[in-house]
Amino acid sequence: MQATHHLVADTGAALQRSVIGEIFRLLAPYQVAGKAITPQTVISTGTTVDSLTIMDVIMELEDRFDVTIPMNVSAGIDTIDQLAEAIVVQRAGR
Repeated sequence: MQATHHLVADTGAALQRSVIGEIFRLLAPYQVAGKAITPQTVISTGTTVDSLTIMDVIMELEDRFDVTIPMNVSAGIDTIDQLAEAIVVQRAGR
């Protein structure tokens, strides 16, 4: 049974890495000069995206990972890590 749990954890970790990589790719054009984008980056202050652009990014991620992030969840997302986690949670709930 532990092997199955470990496999599920590995799959979740792999998905998390994939999601974060995709977020990095989408936000790269909005990187603030001289500041690295990391999982802990606060999207609204650590990048140059505006609210409309972040909604476009979220919609693109929803399409890419075949999920829907509820508005009440997306409203509480501040960091790249939180955005990735929301996608992973939605995938797990399918």
